[in-house]
Amino acid sequence: MNYSSKTLDGFNAPNTVTTLTGNVVVTQGTMKLTGAVAKLYLDADTQVARAVVTAPAGGVAHIEQLDDCNNLMQGDAQQLDYDNINGIAVLTGNAVVKQQGRGEFHGDKLTYNTQTALITGEAGGDGLVHGVILPKAQPGVPAPAGQVASPTCHPNAAATPATPPAAAPKPAGGH
Repeated sequence: MNYSSKTLDGFNAPNTVTTLTGNVVVTQGTMKLTGAVAKLYLDADTQVARAVVTAPAGGVAHIEQLDDCNNLMQGDAQQLDYDNINGIAVLTGNAVVKQQGRGEFHGDKLTYNTQTALITGEAGGDGLVHGVILPKAQPGVPAPAGQVASPTCHPNAAATPATPPAAAPKPAGGH
């Protein structure tokens, strides 16, 4: 995990917490977290197990990541709690998650599994969870204005060869 910030207070030691403040950016692969303050929780093996990012005054903490199909997921909230071991992001406080070509979700608390793209939501008080699920793009039909057409992607499907393998030559008979 890589990070940058205005200030740093912490240790690179087992079972410690490192605090980053000011223009925080944390990256790992295609995942990116930004906010005003981040607390990085190191486990017994000195690996970042968890990152908690809070928003600047009047702003939002932000997470984004490309899924296995190269579709961008973006999330904004007052606080992001990212479980680096299990790939679970919990967005709390005016949470919004947008999935490129798939839809968006709004709630007081949204939980997003970065490995499976499963989203769960909760509303506080008398509020509601809101969502928009975009229709699947049809082959040969352009996406509506403002939407990016996303090809169907099945990253876990077995690959099918484009051409069948050549048959092995038959041994000559009669020998």
